[in-house]
Amino acid sequence: MAPNIPFLTLNDGNKMPVIGIGTWQASDEEVETAIDAALEAGYRHIDTAPRYRNEKAIGRVLRRWLDSGKVKREELFIVTKLPLNANAPSDVEPIIKKSLADLQLDYVDMFLIHSPFTLIASEDGGVKKDEQGLMIPDLRTNHAATWVEMEKLVPNGLARSIGISNFDQEQVGRLLKTAKIRPATNQIEHHVYLQQRELVDFCKAEGVAITAYSPLGSKGLAKLNASVGIARDLPDLMDIPVVKEIAAAHGKTPAQVLLRWVIDTGVIAIPKSSSPERLRQNFDIFDFKLTEEEIAKLLKLDQNFRICDMALLRGVERHPEFRFKNEFTQ
Repeated sequence: MAPNIPFLTLNDGNKMPVIGIGTWQASDEEVETAIDAALEAGYRHIDTAPRYRNEKAIGRVLRRWLDSGKVKREELFIVTKLPLNANAPSDVEPIIKKSLADLQLDYVDMFLIHSPFTLIASEDGGVKKDEQGLMIPDLRTNHAATWVEMEKLVPNGLARSIGISNFDQEQVGRLLKTAKIRPATNQIEHHVYLQQRELVDFCKAEGVAITAYSPLGSKGLAKLNASVGIARDLPDLMDIPVVKEIAAAHGKTPAQVLLRWVIDTGVIAIPKSSSPERLRQNFDIFDFKLTEEEIAKLLKLDQNFRICDMALLRGVERHPEFRFKNEFTQ
């Protein structure tokens, strides 16, 4: 592990840096610039997925850094995922081997089931749609069976840790009943407007670490929604008066306060940015701590507001494991 990066010890004994860089909605050019800047700033935790379509670009950067000796493999913590259109037991090994080839790595530090629901894959590797243009759910989803294959990755040396993403409390509890290797983390949307305290507390009690995606919200999602005709007002978490007030008191940015809140409450954060300056700012959060009073104020901001609401996945709400109810999927 690279020096001076706080980490959380997972239930399998592996150490996961408490802050990483997310790479969703980043083109190859953007992600190469971002990963270079992030590694220069001190990041060692990188979160990606086949669905982001940028693993080859990330692999090129990692190979340059590893070949140059600027970073050692054991200092990195690389996370990737089993995609929602390839969630069957038979998909696990081929998918991780494809990701390893693209990332130019021998193993990943964490491999996740990206979603508890599954969609039928199309011939071009996307998602199959019906006559109405709705994505077709794959009703054969079986978490327990897929997890058996996930568990094999650890002794086979393909993944050091395994986990889940977007699972709710019932789904986590059901998986724990059959798992021989407990999920090391559950990666969920988590920020001051969507705190999911019951789920977070349940996972922590079961020894499952929480990783927060979109801890600063997701400004890019509004543009993505608009591109497919979805109009939805999304909040700017960095414009919340209480957040700005706390930031001013510490001489920090609102983003730094939001990230510090995530970490101070025992959660791992993976903010996404393609700006080298914002990447540096997001990483510069270890020289201050929030007071108990400030944490309490931020806890009161919870609105159960899901920003990443899966609205783009029209038709997925027909899957019995889909739990993201919102105005588009009632």
